[in-house]
Amino acid sequence: MWKFIKMLIGIGLIPLCWAVSVAIYALYQDSVSTASTHPHEVWALPAGFTAWVVIYFILPRPVRTYVIAHELTHALWALMMGGRIGKMKVGKDGGHVELSKTNFLITLAPYFFPFYTVILIAVYYLLSFYIDVEPYRIWWLSGVGLTWAFHITFTISMLAERQPDVQEHGRIFSYAVIYIANLLVIGLWMVMVGTPKTETFLNLLKTDTVAVYSDTWQYIERGWEYCVMRIHETRVSDS
Repeated sequence: MWKFIKMLIGIGLIPLCWAVSVAIYALYQDSVSTASTHPHEVWALPAGFTAWVVIYFILPRPVRTYVIAHELTHALWALMMGGRIGKMKVGKDGGHVELSKTNFLITLAPYFFPFYTVILIAVYYLLSFYIDVEPYRIWWLSGVGLTWAFHITFTISMLAERQPDVQEHGRIFSYAVIYIANLLVIGLWMVMVGTPKTETFLNLLKTDTVAVYSDTWQYIERGWEYCVMRIHETRVSDS
């Protein structure tokens, strides 16, 4: 029963996937248009991202490194939500961590929470309290791009397989949540390191969400009216 309800929720989230995509694209355009004073920084993150993609397809993949991040992300989100963690097992073929509680966010967190990227960002800002980190900003952005690509490539790879985490909540619901959450993380990142403001991001999300769901409802109404009309025409012709 719960899986059926989550499937319906997942279907309802599909228009939101498009709305968030449009909002993120608009935010990206705003970021690029206002980043002309530091053009080298614009290319730092994509350079790191591209470097990892090349590494991913050429060199042996560090699966164990990903599994560690995967299980630690489960544990971290469980702790943030008041849960307790027990034994954790990590191997090349997979891992497991014992948790006292779980929900869809804890279960799906590894697929939208870039663990190593968050660690890198946290270290950078912590160091900024003690030393001048600006001279290393380009390298930091490159590192963020690289670790982010690590998250994206392994997430896509894992989702291409039959994942128990996804099966637990249903594919439609899980994929919608993962997609939206990943885009929201990207949006928050652009706000943190770029010129766009949080208010701008929230306004874009609000405007595009309202527009998409309004259009979706109109399409549903037109579809319903068309079906009713066809049924009526069929009954008239039969009589």
